[in-house]
Amino acid sequence: MTGGKRQKIRFQRPASGGDRTPSPQAEAGTYFDVRPALLPGRLEGLHVLTKPGVRGCPEVDAAQALLATTMRKDRVRGDVLDLTAMGGLLAALPGVTLRAVEGSAPALSVLRAAGLDPLAAVPGDDLKERWPERAKTVALVLAGDRGNACALAQVAWAHACTPPGGTLYLAGDRDKGYDRYVRAAGKAFGTGETIARDEGMRVARLVRRPGPTPAYPEPERWEGFGVRVVGLPGVFSAGRPDKATAILLGALEGLDLAGKRVLDLGCGTGLIGAWAASRGAEVTLVDGDLQSVRSAAATLSENGLPGEVVHSDVDAELGERTFDAILTNPPFHVGRGVVLDVAREFIAAARRRLRPGGTLYLVANEPLPYETPLRAVGEVRELVREGGFKVLTTTRAG
Repeated sequence: MTGGKRQKIRFQRPASGGDRTPSPQAEAGTYFDVRPALLPGRLEGLHVLTKPGVRGCPEVDAAQALLATTMRKDRVRGDVLDLTAMGGLLAALPGVTLRAVEGSAPALSVLRAAGLDPLAAVPGDDLKERWPERAKTVALVLAGDRGNACALAQVAWAHACTPPGGTLYLAGDRDKGYDRYVRAAGKAFGTGETIARDEGMRVARLVRRPGPTPAYPEPERWEGFGVRVVGLPGVFSAGRPDKATAILLGALEGLDLAGKRVLDLGCGTGLIGAWAASRGAEVTLVDGDLQSVRSAAATLSENGLPGEVVHSDVDAELGERTFDAILTNPPFHVGRGVVLDVAREFIAAARRRLRPGGTLYLVANEPLPYETPLRAVGEVRELVREGGFKVLTTTRAG
């Protein structure tokens, strides 16, 4: 941290027991409701929970489904460390005691609702404090859709977490670099092969030989809109400014934020929140992805800017906070598909979190149908339409 500025990072609070107390966030619909996931026929007899924001919802992630099928066929038993636990499907396998690790706030809430005690962590985190003795079986679903650096960081993490002689089950999508990452894992582990295939999904089984863990990829660093950005592996737009975000900030160049309370909702690397802080705003940055929270915190620190960064499923962890302005480039992908549940909840959160007279500024791809839900906040205006994107704004009546 530089310049003596105060910076806070908060993570989701552990829930007591398996249930989460109903909160005001659930009042507008079913986004926060945990429900049974739809499972493919080959997993008949198993049970797992899910919710919007978790990969695969309302089903389970296809790669994780094949992973569970393969491990059940192999009769895996005992402690299993799942570095990408999602909704906790592997806990449903007979004889498995799951050590669930996740960086996704929606997934963490589902795991807790299922009665598990997950650990919030990302590639590179040392898990020894939680589990001093490493599990002999480790599972991982490659996040190839989050970029090469992210998947290679996952491989290095899995290697560090697997003891010599231990087994890694590595699942992924052939169209998202699976073959390349399995080769990298095989080089580190020393032995292994692909043992299951289902359409585009693959699962490899690798046994670790003694040897050094591969180096973790370094963060990306770049500058835009007067902000020095620190992009950690796997964070959206880690290596360069996203076009939509650039259009949003260009459209807001004349906006006076001095002394205003501003929420950067879905902060990613923290560019938007840091930009607002540099213009005198009191900023809160929120993301459901733990790696993004760390990236945003690093960006604020790099620029000597104050701000609070919160790991939260949309606004679930914001307490009673309200804001004069909300700036957002909402996500519309979860895994492979276009999923608008999270983005719609961003808009619902704006209605909850804006003070009377407060304004939401949102950038989106032109075809995305956000105008109708935005009208629940206030009258919708279009500030800019450029390069396939639109900047929309609405002010809460006050």
